[in-house]
Amino acid sequence: MTITFITGANKGLGRETARRLVEAGHTVLLGARDQEAGTAAAEALGARFVRIDVTDEESVRAAAADVEAHEGALDVLINNAGIHGPFGDPSTLTGAQVLAVLDVNVAGAVRVSTAFLPLLKRSADPVIINVSSAMGDLGATHDPARPESGAITPVYSASKAALTMLTAIYAKALPGIRINAADPGYTATDLNGHSGHQTVTEGTDAVVALATEGPGHRSGRFVARDEEIIW
Repeated sequence: MTITFITGANKGLGRETARRLVEAGHTVLLGARDQEAGTAAAEALGARFVRIDVTDEESVRAAAADVEAHEGALDVLINNAGIHGPFGDPSTLTGAQVLAVLDVNVAGAVRVSTAFLPLLKRSADPVIINVSSAMGDLGATHDPARPESGAITPVYSASKAALTMLTAIYAKALPGIRINAADPGYTATDLNGHSGHQTVTEGTDAVVALATEGPGHRSGRFVARDEEIIW
């Protein structure tokens, strides 16, 4: 049975991904900072809750130790945890605001990947999926036909561009692991005040596809619901 760990999974895209992968037969480890919310979500979905704060090295190491003690290995790691940060006119943006977003969206994925790599290397088909966004894609943000072109999200967009590039470099550096990024698309979640035109189920299509595709597929891709993005 495939063992899958998802960060930021007590609500939104992470929770729906967990629900769908439990339904697909995965053993899902639902990671979240909030003990109460995470436990409730895991119990409702048939997953196992593992507390993790992706900004805290000790918490991340403790989560990896928990998985090692209970499952002993990991097949799929989904770096889903993310925050939006300031949006609109960047004239008053501060370095502290930028660092806070990067700490979750980029450094968080690095911390978790590093901590869980030893467990992934015990899998016959190890997979890392970074939940990125076309908000960090130059083509999408310059295309007036795309919703990304009208959004002013300086830090979030920069963080997702960084996460997608990290994915590409990790894929080259770690050829034994299939490492890809997913673009959920404009999905109705807390991050955008539920203004997205896609349902949360539609928004998890790319992530679920990458988590269930099996061996033999390429690493280093940036995948949306219905296409591979070349950026």
